Amino acid sequence: MTTTRTHPRAARPVIRTEGLTRHFTRHKATVEAVRGLDLEVGRGELVAFLGPNGAGKSTTLRLLTTLIEPTSGTAEVAGYDVVRQRREVRRSIGYVGQGNAAGHAQRGRDELVSQGRAFGLSRAAAYARAEELLESFDLTEQAMRPVSTLSGGQRRRLDVAIGLVHTPTLLFLDEPSTGLDPQNRVNLQEQVRRLHDELGTTIVLTTHYLEEADAIADRVVVIDHGRVIADDTASRLKSGLGDLVTLGFATETEATTGAWHADLALGSSAEVVREGTVVRVRAPHGADAAPGLVTELAWQGIPVTRMEVVSATLDDVFLELTGRSLRETDAKSESDTDNEGAAA
Repeated sequence: MTTTRTHPRAARPVIRTEGLTRHFTRHKATVEAVRGLDLEVGRGELVAFLGPNGAGKSTTLRLLTTLIEPTSGTAEVAGYDVVRQRREVRRSIGYVGQGNAAGHAQRGRDELVSQGRAFGLSRAAAYARAEELLESFDLTEQAMRPVSTLSGGQRRRLDVAIGLVHTPTLLFLDEPSTGLDPQNRVNLQEQVRRLHDELGTTIVLTTHYLEEADAIADRVVVIDHGRVIADDTASRLKSGLGDLVTLGFATETEATTGAWHADLALGSSAEVVREGTVVRVRAPHGADAAPGLVTELAWQGIPVTRMEVVSATLDDVFLELTGRSLRETDAKSESDTDNEGAAA
């Protein structure tokens, strides 16, 4: 499985970190939120930071967006140092945090215009940009409504639009789908993917939703306990783990023989486990090999009573890397590592 930490994707990456760390103190104990992060993101990539709550994903984004300073190490964003050139970094990026960026009393259009004016746009340019974004994010009909009256999905789309008012080429999204129902989550993912595909915007987002990272990201950076533990495309991360083939047999004796044949046919790259009358085989390209294996067993007089093939998921990848299931991580375990509070 690929665990490369540095991806030199461009002659001048839009994001580059070297040995980036962030420590803070809580209850007299030192917490290492980010540990020696080495990372490069090329222009035009859509990268997902995937990991459980408390893994250090949001802290990493806060470092890259100048909201907090690193304890050690360096980071450059859009060619600017995040400590020495904060203002330049902030003018070059869009950032959408976990909380709503828009106020509750103002109308959606007014929020966009105010943000445009804050970035130096003329009144006419700010209004024109607001109309463009309202149309792009399917919010034209809600433009004159107070933000407090919008649905969760509409507010989140408005948050993203606010982050794009000044037309940044680099956008950071911190848990953009958190709190949304499944349909609104899919709708937002489609908007983010379109933003990347049509405009070429470089996007870095954090998520603990496996399906979200799998569906929209060009590249998945798996983070756990403040460290990058895997970095590749979702398809390569999953293919490195292989497919799970489950074979059922009539008797335990036949299952034992079936497991022996599977081990012989698939070689050392396969993991074969027998449990009663069931044999489970994890192997690269297991889906392709399964029909031939079933045919061979039938020729040997060992019929397979049932067969099931399941491709590896990102949760399987995380389980292989950490011994824990990301799906089973307690949703209430939003730990201090991703919520620094006063330490920020």
